[in-house]
Amino acid sequence: MSKLKQAFTQLTHSSTNNNKKKKLFLSLFATLLLVASVVAIVAGVNSHKNNNSSSSSSLALSHHSHTIIKNACSSTFYQDLCFSAVSSEPGVTNKVTSHKDVIELSLNVTCRTVEHNFFVIKKILEEREKILTHRERIALHDCLETIDESLDELHQAYEDIKLYPNSNKKTLYQHADDLNTLISAAITNQVTCLDGFSHDAADKNVRKALEEGQVHVEHMCSNALAMTKNMTDTDIANYEQKMMTTATANGGRKLMMMEEEEDEKGVKWPQWMSVGDRRLLQAATVKADVVVAADGSGNFKTVSEAVKAAPEKSSKRYVIKIKAGVYRENVEVPKKKTNIMFLGDGRTNTIITGSRNVKDGDTTFNSATVAVVGPNFLARDITFQNTAGAAKHQAVALRVGGDLSAFYNCDILAYQDTLYVHNNRQFFVNCLVVGTVDFIFGNSAAVFQNCDIHARRPDPGQKNMVTAQGRVDPNQNTGIVIQKCRIGATTDLEPVKKSFPTYLGRPWKEYSRTVIMQSTISDVIQPVGWHEWNGDFALNTLVYREYQNTGPGAGTSARVTWKGYKVITNAAEAQAFTAGAFIGGSNWLGSTGFPFSLGL
Repeated sequence: MSKLKQAFTQLTHSSTNNNKKKKLFLSLFATLLLVASVVAIVAGVNSHKNNNSSSSSSLALSHHSHTIIKNACSSTFYQDLCFSAVSSEPGVTNKVTSHKDVIELSLNVTCRTVEHNFFVIKKILEEREKILTHRERIALHDCLETIDESLDELHQAYEDIKLYPNSNKKTLYQHADDLNTLISAAITNQVTCLDGFSHDAADKNVRKALEEGQVHVEHMCSNALAMTKNMTDTDIANYEQKMMTTATANGGRKLMMMEEEEDEKGVKWPQWMSVGDRRLLQAATVKADVVVAADGSGNFKTVSEAVKAAPEKSSKRYVIKIKAGVYRENVEVPKKKTNIMFLGDGRTNTIITGSRNVKDGDTTFNSATVAVVGPNFLARDITFQNTAGAAKHQAVALRVGGDLSAFYNCDILAYQDTLYVHNNRQFFVNCLVVGTVDFIFGNSAAVFQNCDIHARRPDPGQKNMVTAQGRVDPNQNTGIVIQKCRIGATTDLEPVKKSFPTYLGRPWKEYSRTVIMQSTISDVIQPVGWHEWNGDFALNTLVYREYQNTGPGAGTSARVTWKGYKVITNAAEAQAFTAGAFIGGSNWLGSTGFPFSLGL
């Protein structure tokens, strides 16, 4: 670092009469610091591995432990990293007796590396904040937020692994889905950090500096996910075989893997939604804990104030009634604000609106008018809006990362990147989503039912993409499912739709997964259906599916011929993408009180 300082001093002294050069050198120095810091991370990790590997060699792994670790790591994409990270742990021979032990050790190592990344980025911000550009500062703060979330997710996964599979509170299926969700979200958060530095050339220089450290953690998380999925898939297969054998022996009783409950109106609810939450979502009147009213007639004048005053880590539903009005603010529901519900006075009456956007210096992640991170969030009868407009590029109306979040009778309105389904499990029912480019995007496990999804008129030369799903690892349990919805055009696009091609989606990341089924598709969608992202990127690895869609835009005879695209022809395959199976709806949707369907 002393050489960097010396070079910095020489450069700034020789350019005292040139402010532009000085600014350039300051920016360069900041970037060099970032590079040096990340190199230190990676070097430290590698040094730790090498030192411990030498120690392990001298102590020698027992043959039994060596075999268990090798077998567990054989299911991963980065096997050498997997084996070296786990086998270098102190006392590993005494700690490894099973596949599960290997996962626990892998998660421990990963947590330490994520922590290191967090504190290095925090130090960079503290020491160099005045040198960084506005967006670089925001992007680094985004990184701190997402890395902090990753730590929580990995710690929770570790605790869940320790209890697996013997927990009275969870079935084997719930255990598996929760574990895969937690580690999938941790992977997504590493990628989100880097995505914040992708808006212009200067951003990309910082991204390059951080990339090695972030990708290293992503690979470690990928290994933990692969091993976890391999273990849970094997256990579930064995369990189902056992149940089938028992059922056959008992006269062929039907095996119910995904339980659901039917209310007095005949609506089927997933078990994760409590009876109380179902009533909240459907009841004509709901008792609120606090009221927000712009005119001062409630407990608070802004939504943000009400969220700030809400209890933290609450296990009880906390209802924030938002009276009719236009609330011009950016609202965040942070991770400690659990079980929050926004209850509006009607989707056209209660409007939360903002205009942050990338063109004016924000990151996509930070541009959201409303950002939901706290789990078990509900929203009903409300509009989330970003009015920046098509010319401002990415401008998010709603970003959702809170696990087990659900939205009912909501409008989500913007242009490019309207709805950021960031990560974890989400459900949207009876909602309207309107936008232009990639207007439903992200890497959550998200299901849309009975929604209106409308493309609007974009800027000249732009094409509309309904979805841009961002799965980066084939083991992630993420994807966008649009079921029993209506895909069409807004009134401003309809008369000029031939001038603005519209597609069902394009692959934002390598393993992009989107399923459109049992929906009505208008002729606004091009006959080819889908669009590439960049040349042949991801065309072989994506998972795009269509099943039993209707309407003038639903014909599949002229659809793309990519290896990753397929028309589903049997119900058994389509069933895997229903709310009951895809987002574990049988375990949590019932508690929301929103109407939904678990199956086909």
